[in-house]
Amino acid sequence: MTAVTPLTTGRRPPAGRSRSGRGRAGWLFVGPFMAVFALVFLAPIAYSLYLSFFRDQLIGGTSFVGLDNFQRAFQDDQFWDAVGRVALFLVVQVPVMLGLALLVALALDSGRLYGKSFFRISIFLPYAVPAVVATLMWGFIYGTRFGLVANINDALGVTLPDPLSPSLVLASIGNIVTWEFIGYNMLIFYSALRVIPASLYEAAEIDGAGQWRIVTAVKIPAIRGALVIATIFSVIGSFQLFNEPSILQNLAPNAITTYFTPNLYTFTLSFSGRQQNYAATVSLIMGVVTMIIAYAVQLRGMRKEA
Repeated sequence: MTAVTPLTTGRRPPAGRSRSGRGRAGWLFVGPFMAVFALVFLAPIAYSLYLSFFRDQLIGGTSFVGLDNFQRAFQDDQFWDAVGRVALFLVVQVPVMLGLALLVALALDSGRLYGKSFFRISIFLPYAVPAVVATLMWGFIYGTRFGLVANINDALGVTLPDPLSPSLVLASIGNIVTWEFIGYNMLIFYSALRVIPASLYEAAEIDGAGQWRIVTAVKIPAIRGALVIATIFSVIGSFQLFNEPSILQNLAPNAITTYFTPNLYTFTLSFSGRQQNYAATVSLIMGVVTMIIAYAVQLRGMRKEA
């Protein structure tokens, strides 16, 4: 009896057509994100770039000025004063905040801390407090006429330094930001520590490494990627400093000027000075500066990791 081989009438589609179909399907999935990305990210940048080439004058209206706004920004002492202030804030506050967050994460990961869950929630809780509420709360604590500092002065008969004085206000803002974000960075480091393979710890113990050696030779190198990410986020956040000085400005008008930070300066130019074109120029320059520094941090972290 002869076996009958079934005939196949369907034909396999060409490879090019299959790849084309997969490409269209991919764009259908990515399309909504790309549309939102273009609307909320690319379009504002393009519009700001457009505004930076014009100037709104009382006489003559809006006129094209080319690169004059950029030239004005590079010669603006108030703008560079604000940039220098946030740069100082970054250099001092970011290492302190990340160092404390790393210490807390290592303590939680050590397994020798009693009440670990309580401490983890307690340290992370300030991050759940809105920045406006946190700044108002600390502004009341800093008050020398109505706040905690004033109460201490009255109770002990002493005169503590004014945290909202011109010489201390930047450190006071740094304290607020550290209190707000130490828990956020702690969670990043702690999550990275929890996924380190146990075999690395076992190998270190077999080699006779102590706890300090395990921390420096195993744990910290293993979470270098998390350290780089947290540093990049902190750099971006430092250059975007706005809420804290803006709210404290009412409590310390002599210490916090309208150009205390670049974002506060941009806000003042746009809404109080009616200089939207120049404000857009300042924003673009700050965006480029932030991008360059963040990329430099990422590049240095990747080199060390390699």
